[in-house]
Amino acid sequence: MAVSISPGLKGIKTVRDFELNGKTVFLRLDLNVPLENGKITDETRITAALPTITYILEKGAKLIVASHLGRPTSADDMQFSLEPVAVRLGELLKREVVLMAEPSSEGVKHILYGNMKDQIICLENLRFDEGETENKTELALQWSSYSDIYINDAFGACHRAHASICAIAEVMPKKGIGFLIEKEIKALDSLTDSPKKPYIVVLGGSKVSDKIPIIEKLINVVDGFIIGGAMAYTFLKAQNVPVGKSRVESDKIKYAKEMIERMEARGKTLLLPVDHVVSTDFGNAANKQITSSPGIDERQMGLDIGPKTTKLYTAALEKASTIFWNGPMGVFENPAFADGTFAIAKTMAENKGIKIVGGGDSAAAAVQSGYADKMTHISTGGGASLEYLQGEKLPGLEILRPRKQSEVMP
Repeated sequence: MAVSISPGLKGIKTVRDFELNGKTVFLRLDLNVPLENGKITDETRITAALPTITYILEKGAKLIVASHLGRPTSADDMQFSLEPVAVRLGELLKREVVLMAEPSSEGVKHILYGNMKDQIICLENLRFDEGETENKTELALQWSSYSDIYINDAFGACHRAHASICAIAEVMPKKGIGFLIEKEIKALDSLTDSPKKPYIVVLGGSKVSDKIPIIEKLINVVDGFIIGGAMAYTFLKAQNVPVGKSRVESDKIKYAKEMIERMEARGKTLLLPVDHVVSTDFGNAANKQITSSPGIDERQMGLDIGPKTTKLYTAALEKASTIFWNGPMGVFENPAFADGTFAIAKTMAENKGIKIVGGGDSAAAAVQSGYADKMTHISTGGGASLEYLQGEKLPGLEILRPRKQSEVMP
């Protein structure tokens, strides 16, 4: 029986397709974790990389891991050092992780050709070398000089044409993806390639403009949209509902009105808030109130969906077989305005269907709510996830596809 290949993975090899024993693998990861005073505050991206790392090591390969961290202005910008990441990686893997001060250092070869028992090489922040962001072939050639196989498992960086994403894949014939990218693509493809019905998309966050490409990509395949967050006020304004001091994108009111009409014409569901949690100032919990209708007083601003809206939204989600969530329902960072967002997370967690969370704020909300482990998939890709979902080609994936039809894997 033929094995079905996710559309986005056609022609791309995975780490399983290579003989790894005795080889040196250059593994590009996305270890761009948040740091506070040198301490990791969220290690999701580190733990997401562990399955690929473990597989490579168990197959008997020598391993070089590489990642960027933040946007350093120079190699001396040590607040962006990967040292805390290397230390944590070593703790999780119970192996010594050797941090190389210079990614292109000859010291890498010295360790590789020596007694490398139970050691992993971690290159220092790739962006300490300007050749990384400039996609310099010279830098890629240095890496390839001590590597046999290139594996990209940094989905969050696949939309960037950088040396460790594209140039190295150009110069290394043996190349493929790790388990995280494979999982990401399969999850995102399930949202556009014959998704299970009913299919509901939950959109939140501050700007309608940020969500237009997703709306346009999914409007013909979804059964309904649920709109929350600040972007909902632009839609309410399009229906001449007063929204007080709430944030509105005036130049997107026309688009919102047209989208409402298009959804009605298609017989599809578009749910908007019917009540709100409001305050006189952004994040001011002391003046928190709940409205009794969709309208908001001119002295107030909406900061979360209200209880009636929450009930309306969760009832729709309970019936869904596929749910994609991108964007919070309110200012969830403030506990006073987090109920709506956390209710969405809870309802998704209890749903037995496919539940995919995309976008940094949505992922953070899922984690903060305590329901992250109940989701089918939480994307680590950020901008890359949204670009892929919008139908854009990611340089980091395209460079891994065969150039000739005859090269395509059967």
